[in-house]
Amino acid sequence: MNDTTQLPPLPDRLSIDPRSKFHVAAVFEHDVGIRFNDKERLDVDEYCISEGWIKVPAGKSLDRKGNPMLIKLKGKVEAFYR
Repeated sequence: MNDTTQLPPLPDRLSIDPRSKFHVAAVFEHDVGIRFNDKERLDVDEYCISEGWIKVPAGKSLDRKGNPMLIKLKGKVEAFYR
């Protein structure tokens, strides 16, 4: 299809937090999927493909600013457009 030629390239590292320097708003205009260790994850807040990790919320715990506490999981990371 022609839609794939208009999609921006997925960066090596991406964060959903708009305050992060790794946040790219143009990428989030499209639906992004993350596959971690060959299983699709829907709760990823940040990823890095070259270093092989994702950050996900640790339950319902929050930090002192009200943001979810994140844990880093290491493994094989793949990012793709749905």
